[in-house]
Amino acid sequence: MNPVVFYKNLADETRLKCLLLLIAEGELCVCELISALDLSQPKISRNLAQLRENGLLTDRRQGKWVFYRISSELPSWCKQVLDETAAKNQRYIDANLRQLNKMGERPERAASCC
Repeated sequence: MNPVVFYKNLADETRLKCLLLLIAEGELCVCELISALDLSQPKISRNLAQLRENGLLTDRRQGKWVFYRISSELPSWCKQVLDETAAKNQRYIDANLRQLNKMGERPERAASCC
């Protein structure tokens, strides 16, 4: 992972919040991130695509849903930066987590996947 690419991804608030929410929740779909961040589907999808293209996220399809998670291929130093950022900045995404937890009709995940 190129450090410049990694840190450029963290420099955008939407991408950073997506990453921190994924660390907190393990896996989320686009609709959950739309609800948590109160942003449009195109904006969320564009940022998730960039994170995926740059190797920070992986996705999987389950029926009509596409779920995203932090890439298991992420170098340990990147994972450590993300974990430390999440641990020391929980308040940064508290309102987003509350919004996510208010969401009704969250998609079901296959038991074998989570």
